[in-house]
Amino acid sequence: MRHEAAGAKPAENPEIAARQAVMATCTGATCVELEQALAALGDIPQATDLRGTENGLVMLRGRMGGDGRPFNLGEATVTRAAVRLDDGRTGFAYQLGRDAAKARVAAILDALWQGSERTAVEAALAPTRLRIADEAAAKARRVAATRVNFFTMVRGDD
Repeated sequence: MRHEAAGAKPAENPEIAARQAVMATCTGATCVELEQALAALGDIPQATDLRGTENGLVMLRGRMGGDGRPFNLGEATVTRAAVRLDDGRTGFAYQLGRDAAKARVAAILDALWQGSERTAVEAALAPTRLRIADEAAAKARRVAATRVNFFTMVRGDD
């Protein structure tokens, strides 16, 4: 499942696209799943907070019909975390909601992904990525089962 802002273009740089995919997985994961992924990595560098984990609000924008004029839809709570590993790598995470622990673990995984642990981080997140994909497929099947296709027939005058 891919999380993108409306109208956002996918990254053209494969490195950026890969990092976005890992962070999207972290966003869809539960805190327990992220903690399990971090534990699966074994011995990792110590992480210190660049600034304390913070809760804040972001404005959600919408468009009527998807292409109308933008309007302010409302606000959503977001938690932000920024960490630095002992080896100097930094990681960042933004998570919907107020789960500071989840945001901090996601930031640590982001920092680890940027180094030699990249493959291990992706392997540790693989079960979560599969769960998210399975849930998206199940949702798509439920939606498809209720889809109605309308068509118009033009009738000629006799």
